[in-house]
Amino acid sequence: MTQRMDYNAAAPAGMKALGGVYGYIMQSGLPKTLVDLVYLRISQINGCAYCIDMHSRDLLKEGVTVEKLVLVPGWREGGPLFDETERAALAWAETVTRVAESGVPDAEYEAAAAAFDQKQLADLTIAIGLMNAYNRMAISFRATPAAAKQ
Repeated sequence: MTQRMDYNAAAPAGMKALGGVYGYIMQSGLPKTLVDLVYLRISQINGCAYCIDMHSRDLLKEGVTVEKLVLVPGWREGGPLFDETERAALAWAETVTRVAESGVPDAEYEAAAAAFDQKQLADLTIAIGLMNAYNRMAISFRATPAAAKQ
């Protein structure tokens, strides 16, 4: 796969703005591993190889086991590998990412609101929107995953 465009070079101010949102999420108080699990799941849903590769590597560096990492797509059947907060975040990430199909039902909102306070849920939703934006940039312009460059 050949990259179509270096979007960082083409729109540095726009990418810096997205980076500012990423910085906000990193200081929001949400656990980094939780955010990275959500980023990975969103990237899997969207089929973004670049982001799947990057977030998988990040999670391994953070100490997430390979067993847990490979079960992220099937987290609902992952048993005790995923705690209640991770399950709530992954469910919210899935319904918000699939908003065109899901419409984000009240039951999904209520489950997320039971697991997170209002600020946490707002921050988590910002993170979900951000990763969906990054996925669309990487997929549209064919960003090459690090694993494919080796």
